[in-house]
Amino acid sequence: MLKQTLTLLFLLALSSSVSGAAAEIPLARFSKSDLSGWSDKTFKGKTDYSFADGALKAHSVKGASGKIKKVSIDTRNYPKLSWSWRIDHTLRHEDATRKSGDDFAARVYVIFPRTFFWRMRAINYVWSGKLPVGSHTPSPHTANAVSIAVESGDAKAGTWVFEERNVYEDYKKIFGEDPPLMGGIAVMTDTDDTKEEVTAWYGDITLSSE
Repeated sequence: MLKQTLTLLFLLALSSSVSGAAAEIPLARFSKSDLSGWSDKTFKGKTDYSFADGALKAHSVKGASGKIKKVSIDTRNYPKLSWSWRIDHTLRHEDATRKSGDDFAARVYVIFPRTFFWRMRAINYVWSGKLPVGSHTPSPHTANAVSIAVESGDAKAGTWVFEERNVYEDYKKIFGEDPPLMGGIAVMTDTDDTKEEVTAWYGDITLSSE
């Protein structure tokens, strides 16, 4: 199953744009139970998303669906992506190198659409069970989508963790060029390949200038 087909959703005309000189762009206000601009995308089965404990709670039992939002943002001006998340545990049978193991307890996608589908690219920030922190690997489905392990293992499971990434620099490092406009953001907790059960929580997501 080609989970990276999330990017297809952003072939549509990008109607949202960022103007002015705001220092921070709120992408997700999950702490306020706000899903404005977010929509569902189901792949196989369905992850259950609901608001709980001041966050977006994702519970997956052998399913894969995500929440996505269309944007149009120049990450040269807003390079810093910040978010918080929590998981109850990582996935035992996760294997980021194989289609049969391409599941993660928590993911935050940053999507960069282009004119042609085969040129679209995505960075997939993940809480991995096995990948070393800071490592990255191409998706087993397409080299145009790369997973970066921001957290790894269960040492921090059950606690809230705050993350910051320079999306602009990550893109240049991985793909060897300046990124096009960021076209979308997505979150997903999926266990359709590993056939496991997991719960994750997503806090607010923002982009900001340095």
